[in-house]
Amino acid sequence: MSLHQLDTDTTIVAPATASGGAMMVIRLSGRNAIDIADRMFVGSKPLKSAKGYTLHYGDIINERGETIDDVVVALFRAPHSYTGDDTVEITIHSSEYITSEVLRIAIHHGAVMALAGEFTRRAFLAGKLDLSRAEAVADIIASDSRWSHSIATTQMRGAYSAKLAALRADLLKLCSLLELELDFSEEDVEFADRTQLRTILQNVGHEIESLMSSFSLGNILKNGVNVAIIGEPNVGKSTLLNALIGDDRAMVSDVAGTTRDTIEATTTIDGVRYRFVDTAGLRDTDDRLEQMGIDRTHRAMERAHIILHLTSAESPIFQDIEHSSEQRYIRVINKIDLTTSSDKTDGDIVKISAKEGIGIDALRTMLGEVVNIGTIDRGSVVVSNMRHYSALDKAYGALRQSLEAMDNATPSDLLSEDIRQILHHLGEITGEITTTDILQNIFSKFCIGK
Repeated sequence: MSLHQLDTDTTIVAPATASGGAMMVIRLSGRNAIDIADRMFVGSKPLKSAKGYTLHYGDIINERGETIDDVVVALFRAPHSYTGDDTVEITIHSSEYITSEVLRIAIHHGAVMALAGEFTRRAFLAGKLDLSRAEAVADIIASDSRWSHSIATTQMRGAYSAKLAALRADLLKLCSLLELELDFSEEDVEFADRTQLRTILQNVGHEIESLMSSFSLGNILKNGVNVAIIGEPNVGKSTLLNALIGDDRAMVSDVAGTTRDTIEATTTIDGVRYRFVDTAGLRDTDDRLEQMGIDRTHRAMERAHIILHLTSAESPIFQDIEHSSEQRYIRVINKIDLTTSSDKTDGDIVKISAKEGIGIDALRTMLGEVVNIGTIDRGSVVVSNMRHYSALDKAYGALRQSLEAMDNATPSDLLSEDIRQILHHLGEITGEITTTDILQNIFSKFCIGK
């Protein structure tokens, strides 16, 4: 790990926005941010004499006094900034030359390039964000659907943290009462009513269970729904993929075996991201290349949340397909335009013509129903992070152990230690309990400038 990632007094610099637009923001943050900015920015007055939350127009100049760009500077004074440090954000014209020059000049005057996630890491270390809210920053940036954005925004605004804080407050109260009993152990005084203690532990357990049960849906909403389109060769899998996403993503041919590798494409249905995988046709073959494609088909099926099994209306027979109980298996009869078959859904079989667009809306509706977003509201606390789920699982195990300890009339000091294990695992989520390795792993996934 770089030393300056731990040294929050060092002034860091990086682009805070992506390249490609007309304008770009360069962010400076740290103890000397304003001093460094004053050495490279010429405005109506020095920034060091300006108030926070103010904008300033002027020029960026290099060491020789040459103007590089006319810019707008936003000034944020500690501790009222994202990182808690003095921060200067310079809006420049998004030229590759201007960007590299502004960064070079800042570094020349004493700044260092920020590492991935370093601004948000500093916000966490300064107490501006807890760890779960810091992770939500990255999730908001990566969100690619309405629901993944909604989950990340709720977490970023602190609803998730508030729920965990309430659970920790209840548990800390229990620990305090149990540990108070130790000071009066010779008098055999019981400050923590065991019936009330059990009730509180059970209530905390219900809350943890509720959070854990949301993970399955939360993980899908965050990362998208994997849909494998399978079937024998020439039943219209590629045509269906194109129809579902509204684009000619996959090559279509009447020649069996045209698709020899998996082809992926995404679309959004009711605010949820779906990732469709067009696979090689399932059949016995001596063609080594085609067999490799079929092997990949089976791997795609294993990863899928939904399996769309296609067959043709000309010969509507489905091979037996193995799938897990956790996967949704939907049978689809395609090419009904070539027969007199009705397009009405028959039980769990959907009838379509991917070529003519018949029944595609009905299939989309069925796909949308698989992800039961009706069970959550916008703003609901939903767990979508595997690290959080793992910590909740450990906390729940420690809670069950605490309840068993009560059944066995375990002494107050040991019972208190069991409850502190629950606190420990919940604290791992919000960052009250953490390690340098965990922080490095989390913030290394951020982009530079965030």
